[in-house]
Amino acid sequence: MNGDRRTAMALHLLLTLADADVAVRVRKRLAVTEDAPAGPPSVWEAARQVSRAGAPASVLFWMLQTDRPDINEVVYHVDGVGGRLQRDILRGVPFGDGGQGPLPLAPGLRKQAEPADLPGTGPRGVVGELRAVTRMRQGRSAAAAVGREDWAQVAAADLEEPLPGFARWALATRIDCPQALRERFSGHPSFAHRMRQAGIVAGPGVYAETWRAAQDVLSVLDTGRWAFPGRLPEAEAILRPLVRGSLGENTEAWAVLAQLLPTFTGTAPELIVTSGAIA
Repeated sequence: MNGDRRTAMALHLLLTLADADVAVRVRKRLAVTEDAPAGPPSVWEAARQVSRAGAPASVLFWMLQTDRPDINEVVYHVDGVGGRLQRDILRGVPFGDGGQGPLPLAPGLRKQAEPADLPGTGPRGVVGELRAVTRMRQGRSAAAAVGREDWAQVAAADLEEPLPGFARWALATRIDCPQALRERFSGHPSFAHRMRQAGIVAGPGVYAETWRAAQDVLSVLDTGRWAFPGRLPEAEAILRPLVRGSLGENTEAWAVLAQLLPTFTGTAPELIVTSGAIA
């Protein structure tokens, strides 16, 4: 079997969806070691894992939704997370549904100072600045000033009178934009393409079913065993029937999948079905 770490991670994820006795036989056939523990690795190794090419930006929000101090510390150190979210993490802002704050800080973050160069809301306030947007750069600046506590106000303002298009685009690409608000912006023909470019995914189930390449997707989902365990079942519900129906107990089908995995450019469901058909 190809010794690439991402290949191994992808196989680990799929093997967790097979029957236990099947997984044992497949690991023996492919010389795949047992799964690593599902707990997070060291902070910097964890940050490196979720920063790898192919991981959509939304992964960071799925992680924040766990409302766990150790996971928040990882997100804080991921490149490109942004000062606004770093500030919210340091303030213990909860991101999960019904979460109560402030959340405790991981020991490694207790001496961190809040980012000092965050975009201000401007003299017109959060909504006023969004309504004044006429260019994309202006939209990004206004959207960057929106805090976790401002989203309800922004959603109400857009419902009363739609915000300018550039402001809507910029808000929709914030990983913490409420899904209901983002869906309100989705009528534009280019919406889906722009969201994909920005790494915004509705959820792990959509990611598992429609994103590519399969190895990237499956290795990212494998990190979800520790990074976003509360949302991983959404992806498992998509993949489990395919694993058991197309691969099942056929170790040769699993061997075909392992061979195809590193270079397969399609989605994970396409990979699983193709492997079963070839075998």
